[in-house]
Amino acid sequence: MHFIVRRDFCFIFYQRRKPLIKQDVEINERIRDRQVRLIDETGAQVGIVSTQEAKYRAERKSLDLVKISPNANPPVCKIMDYGKYKFDMSKREKEAKKNQKASELKEVRLSMTIEQHDVETKAKHARKFLAVGDKVKVSIRMRGRQQTHANLGIKVMQDFFALCEELAVQEKKPTAEGREIVMILVPKTAGAAAAKPPVPQSPVPAKPAAPQGAPPK
Repeated sequence: MHFIVRRDFCFIFYQRRKPLIKQDVEINERIRDRQVRLIDETGAQVGIVSTQEAKYRAERKSLDLVKISPNANPPVCKIMDYGKYKFDMSKREKEAKKNQKASELKEVRLSMTIEQHDVETKAKHARKFLAVGDKVKVSIRMRGRQQTHANLGIKVMQDFFALCEELAVQEKKPTAEGREIVMILVPKTAGAAAAKPPVPQSPVPAKPAAPQGAPPK
C-alpha cells in the first residue's frame, strides 16, 4: 500500500509601495529635442537654437548642456559645469541639514518660597537652554492657600525673567492656570539680539533772540 502525502503551500503576497523614481537630469547627448531655449554659462539668454548648436557651444567651452526646464516649450537648457553644480548643491544640502535643529521645550520649576540663590541657579540653566535655541517653560506649583496669593508667584516669575531677559522674550507671560503659574520663554532672534540702540541726535542750536528795540532786518 502506498500513501501519497500532499503538502499544501500557502503563498502570501505583500503589496509593496512602488519606490519613488527620481527623474535624472538630462544632459549633453541625452537631450533629444530638436530645439531648445538656450542660456549661456554667464546667465545670458541666447534664444531658441537647435540642440546640436547648443551642444556645440557647450563642448567648445568644455562645459555641459543641462536641461533645466523640461516642461517648457521648447525646453530650457543651460550651459554649465554640471559636476561642480552637483557638488555645490550637495554641499548646500549638507550645510542646511547641519544648521537645522528641532527646538525643544525645556522646563524649569520654581516655587513661591524659592531662595534667591536657587532662582539664580535655575536661571543659569534656562540661559543655557535659550542659548542653543530651545524654548523654556517656567512653572510654579501652588499648594494650599498659595492659590489665593498667585500675585506672589507672578512676582517670582518676573524676577526670574529679569535674569534671562538678555537672551529671551516672553512668548507667554506669567499666567495662573488652575494650581500652576506658567510662563514660556523663547530665544531672541538674531536680529533682535543684534539690534543697536538708536544714536541720539545732537540738538539743533536755537537762534539767538534779537535784542529788544533792534530794527527788523
